[in-house]
Amino acid sequence: MKCEVVAVGTELLLGQIVDTNSAWISERLAEVGIDCYRHTAVGDNSGRILEALRESIDRADSVVITGGLGPTQDDITREVIAEVMGVRLEKNLDLVKRIESRFASRGRNMPDNNLRQAQVPVGASVIDEMPGTAPGLICPIDGGKVIYAVPGVPWEMKAMVSGAILGDLKRRMGADTVIRSRVLRTWGQSESGLAEELTEEIDRLDVEGSLTIAFLASGIEGIKVRITAKADGEDEVEDLLAGEEERVRSLIGPWVFGCDDETMESVVVKELREQGLTIATAESVTGGMVASRLTDIPGSSRVFRGSVVAYSEDVKHDLLKVPEVSIVGEAAVTNMASEVCRVLGADVSIATTGVAGPESHDGKPPGTVWIATSVDGEVEAKQVSLASERLLVRQSTVITALNLMRLRLLKRSTH
Repeated sequence: MKCEVVAVGTELLLGQIVDTNSAWISERLAEVGIDCYRHTAVGDNSGRILEALRESIDRADSVVITGGLGPTQDDITREVIAEVMGVRLEKNLDLVKRIESRFASRGRNMPDNNLRQAQVPVGASVIDEMPGTAPGLICPIDGGKVIYAVPGVPWEMKAMVSGAILGDLKRRMGADTVIRSRVLRTWGQSESGLAEELTEEIDRLDVEGSLTIAFLASGIEGIKVRITAKADGEDEVEDLLAGEEERVRSLIGPWVFGCDDETMESVVVKELREQGLTIATAESVTGGMVASRLTDIPGSSRVFRGSVVAYSEDVKHDLLKVPEVSIVGEAAVTNMASEVCRVLGADVSIATTGVAGPESHDGKPPGTVWIATSVDGEVEAKQVSLASERLLVRQSTVITALNLMRLRLLKRSTH
């Protein structure tokens, strides 16, 4: 079964509201094995809504349209659906009572405008779930197709999709197909580089058809490799995902740092806890951002000792014993990494220094960064050249530094 989502509201096109509804609906559709092929956003104009809805129902077996079910004059989704169905609107007396009782329960008088929400296309059924005053609708179309209308208010929409629409779609589909995805999170390799390493595997999957691989560029969080499987049941789809994840890891394993909701910092904290180690940070260019990400992780208090944000030169000299002749180079970051372990009593450490920009410093251009990691008293330093925009330099330094620590911890655990 193929489905499309149409989001109604001029505010979406003006950028005043971000359309999160369509994304959420698509996720739920995928969970029950229904392919969502297209999202459409359209303003509060009957002609354009009609055109969008007709095009969607021509292409798909079902359409979920969200928004335009309120009580005001610009809420015209009901009228458009009736035109697509070729029927008139009629007042649903049960809905009138439900809407009236909703206002009465709040001790408020019901404006006459709200009776517009009791108008239902002939042949449509009302969704039982009705958290607000806007009813959801199930509207059959000739040829066995169907339009589902839900409010644009997210919590009302979610109640109707979860409580009625997904079950109705599964009944119409007559199968227990399941679509699931697994996301491998990578750092250090470009999207094109990953695609090249996975070319043969992607070609193989295109022929077989039960699995797909896609790439999601996620800025400073790296590149996500999404594996999607479709099968007749949870056990089968999980087996497909597990097998494909193993094959993908065999091809790009060195770049993978986590799976699904894991972050670089959560992986580092987990590894520290498993190895019984504590960590400290000495930060100049990142200004405490490494420490902040580590402490965002629940349970990090068991491993995180603290941070020295040595942003000024005298703090580097006096507290972390950085040589006066070297503020941003290898000697500076090496001293920072070793000294913060001593000062804060940590087993391992991360240190960062460099030039965030926008100006050069000591002849070094913006984006010149030194990172050091200290593990078991052994310090390793690395120079990297990052994007020249100030915030991106700092953010990229953070995840690069955490990744270097992750790699050293993994190496330590295998020895």
